[in-house]
Amino acid sequence: MREQRRGRSIAMTRDEVGVFLDAERVCRVATIGADGHPHVVPLWFVWDGSALWLNSVVRSRRWADLRRDPRVSVVVDAGDDFDELRGVELFGEVEVASEVPRTSEPRPELTDVERRYAEKYSGTPDFVADGRHAWLRMRPAAVVSWDFRKNPALKPRRSG
Repeated sequence: MREQRRGRSIAMTRDEVGVFLDAERVCRVATIGADGHPHVVPLWFVWDGSALWLNSVVRSRRWADLRRDPRVSVVVDAGDDFDELRGVELFGEVEVASEVPRTSEPRPELTDVERRYAEKYSGTPDFVADGRHAWLRMRPAAVVSWDFRKNPALKPRRSG
C-alpha cells in the first residue's frame, strides 16, 4: 500500500484508521459510469484491517459500474466544525467476494465479515442474506487520512 506523503502531520496512524473505520457507519463510494462521469453513493461497509467490504445491491448502477470498471474511491468522514474534521479515503479496485446475489449458504471466508456487519448495523451477530445483495471486497492500493484535531494551528489558544 502506498504511503501518504502530503498532510502527514494530520494523518491518522494505521491503528487510528482502523478505529475510525470500525466506528463510522456510512462511506461514499465513487465509481466511473458508462458515460465516463463519476457516480457517488452512500453505502454501509465493514473494515477488516486490510480490506473494505461493501454489501451492494446487485441490480444497481453502482454494481454495473463496478463490473465494467472495478476502480473505486471510497471516503469515510466525520466532524461538523472545521477543527474536528477527520476522514479516510481509500483507492483501489473491488472484486466480487461472494455468490451473486449472496445466499444463506454458509461461507467460512465470509463468517467474520458478515458477523461484524450484522453487529454494526443490526446489533446482532446474525447476518441475513436478502437475495438482493452481494459482497465486494476492496484491498486499498492507497489510503489517505486526515484528522484536523491534530493540527496545532487549529487548537484553541488560552489567553493569558
